[in-house]
Amino acid sequence: MEIQWYPGHMAKAKRQMKEILKVIDVVLELVDARAPESSHISDIKDIVGEKPIIRVLNKEDLAQKEVTEKWQNYYKEKGIISFSVDSVHKSGIKEIIGYIKNIKKQKNSVVRCMVMGVPNVGKSSFINQLAGRKSAKTGDIPGITKGKMWLKVNKDLELLDTPGILWPKFEKRDVGIKLAILGCIKEEIYNPEKIALILIKFISLKFRKELMERFKLDSPGNPEDILREIGEKRGCLLAGGRIDTLKASKIVLKEFRDGKIGKISLEEPCDNEFWEIYNEDVDDNQKSIYL
Repeated sequence: MEIQWYPGHMAKAKRQMKEILKVIDVVLELVDARAPESSHISDIKDIVGEKPIIRVLNKEDLAQKEVTEKWQNYYKEKGIISFSVDSVHKSGIKEIIGYIKNIKKQKNSVVRCMVMGVPNVGKSSFINQLAGRKSAKTGDIPGITKGKMWLKVNKDLELLDTPGILWPKFEKRDVGIKLAILGCIKEEIYNPEKIALILIKFISLKFRKELMERFKLDSPGNPEDILREIGEKRGCLLAGGRIDTLKASKIVLKEFRDGKIGKISLEEPCDNEFWEIYNEDVDDNQKSIYL
């Protein structure tokens, strides 16, 4: 089956965003706090031009607090305005509203914000919390929010929700891997087993204790052995007693995404050593579709 990696609706969404920018005062770009650079829209400047951008590190409750603080310090040094939030529990929302109110004072009229982000980064949940009431359809399937959705938060603030967008080509292969791990890419275009094995390798190197405790592993091993043991422990069995490693892989990915293994950040500022091996000897064709 041929997979359309960069679907037409994403290109259309970008065109529509550019058209409506004339009424936008500020852009809120949501990224996943566990991988803020990989989930950052690489061509956002081409889309929004000179409009001010606030980078919102969402899902801070799933990332390591000290690593998120490193990212915020890093962005501050780069002159990037950033906030970390937990859209589920509303942490950090007041700080963003306070910042927007300052824009209101300078502008002396309604502030219109465009909310942007890759699929499944939590835009709808963020908007719900920012508005203080349920206002947008939410879900954990990449790309569930369709079309343009304006929301009047109060007399001073209006939000424009936008569909999740990606870009035609990953310049680095590890970006695609991390987006797959986070659930930002549809499962049809990657191999869950290979992605889960990379995640297990990463976690076993840096968070071995958490991995073993969560899945009640008997002893550490290589990623393939660990995946099979997880499958056995969780009853992922096929006919003849064989381990269903695909089912086990999906369990590992889901429990990571839900934070059940622990607070785990996939990347830190200026530290990409683990991931660089996946960027070696990759030609242009491999950048578009990871696996």
